[in-house]
Amino acid sequence: MLEANGMHRHTSRRIAVPSEFADVFSHFYVARNASDKTVCKMLLPSYQTMLVFNFGANAVLHTAQNTLIEIDKCLVLGPIKQAIDYSLPPLSEILVVNLIDDAFYRFFGHALTPANLPIHPDALLDDNCFTTLWSVLNQTDDPVLQVDYLLQFCKPYLSQRSQLAEALVNFEDPSLSPIKAVASEQHQSKRNIQLNHKKQLGYSAKELTRYQRFIKAIALIQQIATDSAEAKRTKVDWFEVINACGYYDQRQLIHDFKHYLNLSPTKCLKFQEEICNPTG
Repeated sequence: MLEANGMHRHTSRRIAVPSEFADVFSHFYVARNASDKTVCKMLLPSYQTMLVFNFGANAVLHTAQNTLIEIDKCLVLGPIKQAIDYSLPPLSEILVVNLIDDAFYRFFGHALTPANLPIHPDALLDDNCFTTLWSVLNQTDDPVLQVDYLLQFCKPYLSQRSQLAEALVNFEDPSLSPIKAVASEQHQSKRNIQLNHKKQLGYSAKELTRYQRFIKAIALIQQIATDSAEAKRTKVDWFEVINACGYYDQRQLIHDFKHYLNLSPTKCLKFQEEICNPTG
């Protein structure tokens, strides 16, 4: 999908992932700002780890602590557990690599922790291979060619997914606890499964369940907003959202929106155009 604000202004698009890498990347995202104004966006939490390559004027991340972090060549951050504000100044261009599930662990041998600030990926390896990779990618402005090269580049560094991670990632029965079920299947303690879930995926099963409920609410609100606009109505039935997404009450719904976005559900609805949904 290509989005544009004005002719040849701010453009963005997603690039699909080949089936061979479907358990490693969710998608690639490209954004360019050819306008004379800075474009500001909010990235919804995705529980993914992101690798960002910057090829033009430095894009800027705005942290929850009101710190500005400029992206020079490349940066890694995540798992993204809360919304991130970012801005693209004129002549900026970014390529975002979205790693899913245990992909970061399979590349680096550990998961990023919530205490990690966005950092240059070379700092994780005591090597400058990502700077070298950036130099090669910077030689073309065709994002499809950049992605193709990146996929070939990463192959030798990707380890096999562990049997435990496979069981956790592919667990689909919502009526059962994934930790209890996988512990029983693997003949391991629940505590060991919990530790490995956190170690290999970067978050707990409890965190993931809460996030999935929230992202379901976001999708429903966006759909209701679209339907309301078409019907020339503006009111959202928040109790419909509460019941459909499994919230106890309106208070719990508001609490989750404050936690993930630092916005109320109503304000989230108001600022939809500025919100980038990585799962959408």
